[in-house]
Amino acid sequence: MGADMARFPSAAHLASWAGMCPGNHESAGMHTSGKSRPGDPWLKNALGLAATAAARGKNTYLASRYKRIAIRRGKKRALVALGHTILTSIWHMLINDAEYADLGADYFLQRTGRARQTRRLVSQLNMLGYQVSLQSADAD
Repeated sequence: MGADMARFPSAAHLASWAGMCPGNHESAGMHTSGKSRPGDPWLKNALGLAATAAARGKNTYLASRYKRIAIRRGKKRALVALGHTILTSIWHMLINDAEYADLGADYFLQRTGRARQTRRLVSQLNMLGYQVSLQSADAD
């Protein structure tokens, strides 16, 4: 890959070259196996190890991203997606000459907003048959 990112016009181009982007095969409106392309085996292996280590982290953006994806897509696909995220971050750091800044474990909660998350969780409990009354922890 090298340190010169001039040959890759975008992060998506780098991920495609490395084989870390999800495959997409559609014919007549039917989606079939989305196997990723072969790519560079050394880089894919290194990104897979980095994704596994990042997924085990505590209170980090990458660990929370892994958990969100693994719930609905599975553990192995979540590791590939996390490797893609790491590679995209690397591209941005090399292009902008910047250091890595972790967004934090509560990034997704802040992005959706606490009120929306609270409404969603209360409605889920109501659907399960529970009656919920909320009190703020700050009121005590």
